[in-house]
Amino acid sequence: MEYGTMQLVPGRSVGFMMLGCSLHEVLTTIKAEIKAFPRFQLYHDESRPITSPIHLVLPDNGLRLQFDGPDQRLRLIEVLDFSKARLVYKDVEVFKATETQTSIPLGPVGPRFRHIYDKLLGPTYGGEYIPPNSDDLNARGTYNLSYPGIAFNFPVQHSAYSPKKDFISLLSSSATGPATSMAVFSGESWQKARGTLFTATPPNPRAIALAGKGKEGGPDEIDLVRIHGEGRIELVRRSSPPFWIILSETTPQDLIMELGAPDSIYRKNDHRLSIHKDRRASDASDNSGVGIMPDDQLDSDHGSVVGTDDEDDWEDDDEVATEAQEREVAAAEHFYNYYHHGFDILISQPTQISPASPTSERRESDFNDDGELSAQPLNHLTVTKIIFHGNLPGSYQFNRHRRSRWTLEHVPSNMYKDALNSEMRFGDISGRLKEVFQSYYESEEEERLQQRGMALNRGWGDSPGSSCELLGGWEDSSGRKSKFANTGSGIIEGDENVGNVELFGFPGMIFEVLKNGAVSALTVY
Repeated sequence: MEYGTMQLVPGRSVGFMMLGCSLHEVLTTIKAEIKAFPRFQLYHDESRPITSPIHLVLPDNGLRLQFDGPDQRLRLIEVLDFSKARLVYKDVEVFKATETQTSIPLGPVGPRFRHIYDKLLGPTYGGEYIPPNSDDLNARGTYNLSYPGIAFNFPVQHSAYSPKKDFISLLSSSATGPATSMAVFSGESWQKARGTLFTATPPNPRAIALAGKGKEGGPDEIDLVRIHGEGRIELVRRSSPPFWIILSETTPQDLIMELGAPDSIYRKNDHRLSIHKDRRASDASDNSGVGIMPDDQLDSDHGSVVGTDDEDDWEDDDEVATEAQEREVAAAEHFYNYYHHGFDILISQPTQISPASPTSERRESDFNDDGELSAQPLNHLTVTKIIFHGNLPGSYQFNRHRRSRWTLEHVPSNMYKDALNSEMRFGDISGRLKEVFQSYYESEEEERLQQRGMALNRGWGDSPGSSCELLGGWEDSSGRKSKFANTGSGIIEGDENVGNVELFGFPGMIFEVLKNGAVSALTVY
């Protein structure tokens, strides 16, 4: 088959681009295939990065892909230039340009109705005619001819159209030009599918490897993350039962069994926020979970214990052994990076569980006699923190992870019982959380100090690398700092605020917020 030719499957895919797959997967594949996809352009609404669709244009391939904003899944594949899109359906070319058409383009070129009807797809029901806005006698309307999962737009001379006229005769006549565009979608017809195009549940998984393979294609993907507070996190999966992560209890072995091996492992070694430990101690009360960052987020070196002159020297060999053991465990801290699931998981020694929300329903069966969640021994590595990534266009680490959607189940208020979620603006989220956690603060001044934002710019060389855990910068295949593209050929419209974020802390949670109010990452500890 000719290089660059892509298989067309109506209602499912064009080449590797399958309806329902994630923006992260499509972009990652495109950036790896530079010869096949030399350029791409990504368009998003900066003021509404989550609620509005994301458009990915491949100008050299004649394609435009549309993804929904909340889940970032492929909903619509459009062919806008048939001369550049080499498509084959059941060994029949969708359109083959002649030498005259390619050398002297006299206007839009595409497949004729007869080719589609006789050789490609066969009979279908009548479509929909859209009249032109102009009253000009030569004005052309658009006739949308739809099949299950695929539709074509034909330009029709308006003066030749009549609702009583047979659509086959109309589209076969000289009054109708070749198709100007084509759409691949999920549904019986374009007229029935377009109303729920961006909201219906996609039939295919986010990961191409899982399509049609079930569990054989890899671990089941995560549809939603439900955060229940006090270290309890529920991962809702596409077809398998939910997987519960209990902070300071779930082990790395549990993760690999349920989520598969991590895509990479990051060793924790950045201490550039450790200066704020003094601020946290002076600004906060004894509520260890209320600060802008927990101790281990500010300084991962648990072994660097500073004593005072009043303290006794080492009392015995057991204390020395314990200290050495703690240093060894601290040195073993690392992240499991699950890019295809949308989160990073910190593996370290068990830590203190974040305090309960005053409005949550405590389940006594989850607690031991001391009223705290049970924990593994200190020399046993467990999950202690998870960073859920929003993958928002305009954020510094866009397209490193796929988007992870979450809900906060443990903070209902008297007026609002519905769970907070990742699609809400942070202004609405923080309003609820301030109301719920108000009793945690001894004074208004302490509340103000704990809930003020911390500015962060990851685009600067000396600025912390990622969220509060300082995951560091990342590089593209050419070794240059990049948030998109392969060789600098990618264009993202609307990124004036790239890298500029603020961090806001609440008990057990840290939010990374862009200037437009969208949450780009949530850390749960």
